[in-house]
Amino acid sequence: MTVLDAYAVPVVLSLVVTMVAVMNFPGYLATYRKTRVLRRLAVTPASPAMVLVAQMVVSFAQMLLGIAVACGVAVTMFDAHLPRDVPMAVAVLLGLSLAMYAVGMTVASVAPTPNAAVALGLVAFFGMAALGGMFGPTENLPEQLAEIGSWLPFGAAAEAFRATWFGDPVAWQSWASLGVTTVLGTAVAAALFRWE
Repeated sequence: MTVLDAYAVPVVLSLVVTMVAVMNFPGYLATYRKTRVLRRLAVTPASPAMVLVAQMVVSFAQMLLGIAVACGVAVTMFDAHLPRDVPMAVAVLLGLSLAMYAVGMTVASVAPTPNAAVALGLVAFFGMAALGGMFGPTENLPEQLAEIGSWLPFGAAAEAFRATWFGDPVAWQSWASLGVTTVLGTAVAAALFRWE
């Protein structure tokens, strides 16, 4: 195992998912709301929910492409290795995706404009990523901040990905963090989201 396998690739995977789901995805939804696309669709056979699902599918495909490029470059150019537990890495990826899209939907539900969605997404992204190890190992952070970061979805996913690279079991704390984020984010987004 190299430093790339043990640290960089898990963080980059978490980074790609978070960037697409929390920074990119909400901007599109806020644009649809501002231009009243969703409201207009409400009176047609094509429901606004179909547009949201279609946007999520396109966003998810974009995220998978980003992951494929990042992993391809890491393996071919830097001799990185695939995780020892590939099925568990895929499960972590799906759990992280659900959690981050829930955060993205929350951002989209409270942002009044596309620019506000980008700004809120950036704040959420950098807050989670900074405490989750984007700027260096979480061991370098003060103990309290490292503990907070491990409970946030970015840090929990990075730790979970790291476990899959080593072939270790994923800690319950990581699953709990991703699950709670998904449930809370979805509930908040459902309560606050407005079509216009």
